[in-house]
Amino acid sequence: MNKINPDPMTARDLVGYGEFPPHPDWPDQAVIAVNFNLNVEGGGEATLANGDDVSEGMLNDIGVPAVSGRRVPLVESVFEFGSRRGVWRVLDVFRDFSVKVSVLAVARALEQNPHLARAFIERGHEVVSHGYRWIDYGAVPDDVEREHIRRAVEIITNLTGTRPVGWMTGRPGPNTRRLVVEAGGFLYDRDSLADELPYWVRVGDRPHLVIPYSYEANDNRFNENSGFSTGDDFSTYMRDAFDLLYREGRNGSPKLLSIGLHDRLIGRPGRCGGLIRLLEHMRGFDRVWFCRGIDIAEHWRRKFPAESADGTALVR
Repeated sequence: MNKINPDPMTARDLVGYGEFPPHPDWPDQAVIAVNFNLNVEGGGEATLANGDDVSEGMLNDIGVPAVSGRRVPLVESVFEFGSRRGVWRVLDVFRDFSVKVSVLAVARALEQNPHLARAFIERGHEVVSHGYRWIDYGAVPDDVEREHIRRAVEIITNLTGTRPVGWMTGRPGPNTRRLVVEAGGFLYDRDSLADELPYWVRVGDRPHLVIPYSYEANDNRFNENSGFSTGDDFSTYMRDAFDLLYREGRNGSPKLLSIGLHDRLIGRPGRCGGLIRLLEHMRGFDRVWFCRGIDIAEHWRRKFPAESADGTALVR
């Protein structure tokens, strides 16, 4: 049981900022913040090669369900495509548009492609810890999850030369945020889909910053054509989201647009054109802040600290 919040229902916040969110005062008077997040998970997924009992059945892009007791080479090859080819295609696109991103990196994945880990840093991207493994931590015991957090930090630090200050499990359990805060050293986590602006929470006696992610503004909908069949489907949906939030920002209420990508999904040649067209559209507007998670965290902590100068708590 989570001893800090023994009744999780009372800890829920269904009000948030309410009718009038704070003006985020993005840098350079930007009316929208755009944060691209590139998930790198190949090698960290469920497979007997990692000591699991089943193969990966989630976002494997070919509709093969989890299989118990044996390896599934075709599923493994989908994840290998992301690490071998797709990720480089996507990185080159972001280079061409001078956009820096948050790389949500599974530590077990980077262990098997150390050159890629170094390339992220050399190209100016932020490496966020996406956990040690790409698994569901909903039923993982405390001691195991705690050790996975420690190993993820150690591996990413050794591979990149920089300690990750952002965390994103993706499939967190009821104890994940507490364990992340207890580990220390993190400025923020992304394990929330609850808002379009960062917000503070209290974990025990500590304030903790949450920067919302999105499973909706996300290329995961390419998986088995579950929403996106073509690159145009992706670019149209993301463009509509951008245009609406840009309009709201021009009207005095700027927001954050967080977009999730996967090297094995958007990195396919038949889809990546949608990302290019989206970036061409976005680059046609002024007052757009392209940012990484760490940029958002540092801005929010400076502009909206957990406690205001007069001691008034801003943590709900």
